[in-house]
Amino acid sequence: MAQVKQVTVIHPKFGEILNESFLDEVQFKIFLTMLHSSLEMNQKLTSFNGKDFLIHIPNDILKECLIIGNTKEVSMAEVVSAKSKIES
Repeated sequence: MAQVKQVTVIHPKFGEILNESFLDEVQFKIFLTMLHSSLEMNQKLTSFNGKDFLIHIPNDILKECLIIGNTKEVSMAEVVSAKSKIES
């Protein structure tokens, strides 16, 4: 049985803005590459599969987010704490 891979994007002010699960390892890696590329190239994260999946996150919001993969529930206090450690 395939392991479910999950990516969660949490903004300190807006909360959880994206929560995606993947059964396919290749799709999971492609999605992580898209996230990384958006951050590194200072570009918005935009994706549409042509049917039922549309994402658009402006870069200024994405840069403020905490991106988590395959983990337990995260409280907003933990998000704020992690964000403050990154900014220090």
